[in-house]
Amino acid sequence: MATPSDSARRTVFRAQGLSKVYRMGEVEVHALRGVDLELYAGEFVVLLGASGSGKSTLLNILGGLDAPSAGTVECQGHPLTGVGDAELTRFRREHVGFVFQFYNLIPSLTARENVALVTEIAEQPMSPESALELVGLKDRMDHFPAQLSGGEQQRVAIARAIAKRPAVLLCDEPTGALDSRTGIVVLDALARVNRETGALTVVITHNAVIAGMADRVIHLSNGRIGSIERNRNRVPTSELVW
Repeated sequence: MATPSDSARRTVFRAQGLSKVYRMGEVEVHALRGVDLELYAGEFVVLLGASGSGKSTLLNILGGLDAPSAGTVECQGHPLTGVGDAELTRFRREHVGFVFQFYNLIPSLTARENVALVTEIAEQPMSPESALELVGLKDRMDHFPAQLSGGEQQRVAIARAIAKRPAVLLCDEPTGALDSRTGIVVLDALARVNRETGALTVVITHNAVIAGMADRVIHLSNGRIGSIERNRNRVPTSELVW
């Protein structure tokens, strides 16, 4: 699938000079070192790098879960640095969907009820039924997490994340706890969500195979962006060789 040029896209995130230093006693850990980055509406981006390369730190700053030590980041023209906790909470609630390696579903609620928790606080949500159908769980809506496989639980988590119609979907190792066959199903759900909702989708992983399905692949190493590659044609998930 061909992708528009950057100049034809609407910028969602613009980060300039992002650095993050964690202090552990007298030791300083530099998680990010001067990252400049723009991410665009509707694209599917893979952040690729080894453990400790800065992927999760970058994702957490973009999602308003953490603040940089230096530098600035804005989302759709609105600053995320230098603002208060209340503004960041509103930003996360209204604009960002998160998917993590572990599903964090409430065991006593069905798939439909887990998704409904988000739709009750969103301004213009899709119905839980529509969100679950989008990720291929039309027939599993009334099952509890214990009755679902790991891949199905992750797809419930994706449905929960996108039910509020976020502008951004941030995914931290979403297939990390899954086998390859199940991981492909989850990635296919993410690709479908990206295609049908238009949400900027960012997936962080250490699995280079996933890079083929992205519009752009951003390689991180030692807290810096090593390279950014554009795929002229995204590889369908059915053709990924795990």
